[in-house]
Amino acid sequence: MITLFAAMAVGCGNAGNARNESAVKTVGVEEFATIMAQKDVRLVDVRTPGEYAEGHLPGAENIDVKSADFAARIKGLKGTVAVYCRSGKRSLMAAEQLTAQGCTVYNLEGGIMAWQKTGRKTTTVETDVFTTRSGKLVKIHALVHSSIRIEYDGREIEIDPCAKLRKTVDYTAAPKADIILITHEHFDHYDAATIGLLSTAKTQLVMNRRCVDMYGSGTAMANGNKLQLAKDIAVEAVPAYNTTEGHMDFHPKGRDNGYILTIEGLRIYIAGDTEDIAEMASITDIDIAFLPCNQPYTMTPEQLIRAARTVKPKVLFPYHYGETNVSGIPAQLKADGIDVRIRHYE
Repeated sequence: MITLFAAMAVGCGNAGNARNESAVKTVGVEEFATIMAQKDVRLVDVRTPGEYAEGHLPGAENIDVKSADFAARIKGLKGTVAVYCRSGKRSLMAAEQLTAQGCTVYNLEGGIMAWQKTGRKTTTVETDVFTTRSGKLVKIHALVHSSIRIEYDGREIEIDPCAKLRKTVDYTAAPKADIILITHEHFDHYDAATIGLLSTAKTQLVMNRRCVDMYGSGTAMANGNKLQLAKDIAVEAVPAYNTTEGHMDFHPKGRDNGYILTIEGLRIYIAGDTEDIAEMASITDIDIAFLPCNQPYTMTPEQLIRAARTVKPKVLFPYHYGETNVSGIPAQLKADGIDVRIRHYE
């Protein structure tokens, strides 16, 4: 899988930088697109977050070459990296830094402007990239609300894919899914038409019992069940329910699922629709957590903060937050050492 680095600018005012520049492989759009499609390639957009939000290459993560923490964020990068920026100047600077630390780097000549001139697509879907124990990439795409797409080792995992929301997702253009996880039957989580669109005869469809009964097929998991989906992918169904008086009929205890998805040792907790329930105390060693935040249906920001301090994930994505203001959560969890990332899970 390739990760493209948006053009990173590093400056080349001496002989050492000139040598780095000569080691950078600057390629045109066609070759760059081929490199992006390869496995375990990091694609990085080195423009500003504002530029990235307006549109970027599909699957690119954003590391701003002008940011104060740029050097720290690229320090652990290894292997093949594809980088781009607006016109190719900033990305060349970034590429020089990456080659200096041993990466094989491809820089997009002409940047995203050249890409767009060929009529190729850009996207506004935000992407975060993580690495498994063996160095394989796990790319998590923020689609909408509770809908998450995960790419890993050439396989596609969809969680609660739904095309019927205010902000729509064009699943007709999406790859077919190898695994689909559905937490419960509410319309913003269970979309039978989209499940059918993403499925093939080989798709593993995992849902709670109510959804299996409604859809007519799939594997039903109850709270506490575990399932090995592949040699390197496992899932555990965990409780997800309301506890606030007057809200408990929304998500009654024992009916719905959250999931702990383990991908080659990388543990991802997808909480589903839940409040900060007692069972979270037994959810441990979590690398990435998705916690919902929209009372009366899920958690208040205060409940989410308590849940995060209970689960202690390394990285936290508030999601399913609708119009709830989650902007203050990162500052409140900073002292806890939790990396809170706000994405457009509206």
